Amino acid sequence: MILVLIIFLFFLLVGVPVGFSLGIAGLFYFFQHPELPFATIVQLPISQTQSVTLLAVPLFIFAGSLMNSSGITSRLIKLSMQVAGHMRGGMAQVSVVLSTFMGGCSGSSNADAAMEARILGPEMLSQKYPRGYTAVVIGFTSLITSTIPPGVGMILYGTVGEVSIGRLFTAGIMSGLIMMTAMMLTVAITARIRKFPRAREKRASLKEIASSLKETIWALIFPIVLIGSLRLGLFTPSEVGAFACVYAIIIGFFVYKEMTLASLIETLKEAIRDIGAIMFMISMSAIFAYGIPMDQIPQKLTTFITSFTSSQFVVMGIVFVLYVIFGMFMDGSIVILLLTPILMPIVRTIGIDPVLFGVITSIIVTMGILTPPVGIAMYIVNGILDVKMSEYMKESIPFFIVVILVGILLLAIPDVILFLPNLVYGT
Repeated sequence: MILVLIIFLFFLLVGVPVGFSLGIAGLFYFFQHPELPFATIVQLPISQTQSVTLLAVPLFIFAGSLMNSSGITSRLIKLSMQVAGHMRGGMAQVSVVLSTFMGGCSGSSNADAAMEARILGPEMLSQKYPRGYTAVVIGFTSLITSTIPPGVGMILYGTVGEVSIGRLFTAGIMSGLIMMTAMMLTVAITARIRKFPRAREKRASLKEIASSLKETIWALIFPIVLIGSLRLGLFTPSEVGAFACVYAIIIGFFVYKEMTLASLIETLKEAIRDIGAIMFMISMSAIFAYGIPMDQIPQKLTTFITSFTSSQFVVMGIVFVLYVIFGMFMDGSIVILLLTPILMPIVRTIGIDPVLFGVITSIIVTMGILTPPVGIAMYIVNGILDVKMSEYMKESIPFFIVVILVGILLLAIPDVILFLPNLVYGT
């Protein structure tokens, strides 16, 4: 597997797309072991995607696109402005609150970052926010979106790690609120030091907020409906994804009445492009990861790490470093698919709850979209806002530190995250 990993990293460095890099590198494991049937190479990508639970991934991606085109986004922006616009650094705080609200709709940090860069970015620049700071705030606050259900990363983690997706979704609500609080504190401190302006002079009245809540209630209650339907056994995770698509279409056509047949077709095309890219990488990861259990890498790594330490914090420190490094070079979905089977035995050995580990994984791995050299969201926001890489890197330091500290906090006080899933599902 060492040769396979080296070849994979080489292809990434020379610019080969991640999906092709995974598939081609995985072939070399079969070249090293000619006794393995080559027909397996063809079967693996197909079998990897033949999972009923995994069906939730394309369905939730499509549902997120539908939510964005149904008129929900514009209403959430209005509500976010009323909730946080009066604070110091108002537009930056609006970005934090909006990402939190969007978490229950799209579950995609990349989509959230792109949307906010186009809508909030120009307004922040007009209010004299530095370009680098604007890009970093919009990028890092988008991490909240993938933490709150329905996050695609949690579905993949639950599928590969055999962990209850319902528990992961429930835990994600509290972790998303903690992320929101940490980001708002970071923005508040930096905005006060650098004297950033407020977005609106007066605090919104309760009547204004109540009016906006009434308009956005269909989006805000969706995570609760999602978790409730899973807990009551009304739907499986994949069925909830299908329900989310129908729900978004009903809201767009019959409640807000902003979705048209033309916009539905355009949304479908956009979703197909996103789903195709993600599912191709998932299918190719099967070839790459085939040798991991064959070479007993999880067991060997567990034995190696636990031979010199049994401290949860030391082990998780190593995991954090692995996640950050891998996240710098490949999509978070692939990191979860490749590393979860390797790290899960270690996690269980040192006594960390798999649900807690899943939440931390979702946060730290997703941060890879904001780090060079291949951070997708980083390039999106920098491209839209015309930001130099050096300026972006300098402004990102405090937010990078805060995300790591959030991961440490969740590890140190696990009951904060596990309280809600234990309450809903039992211990």
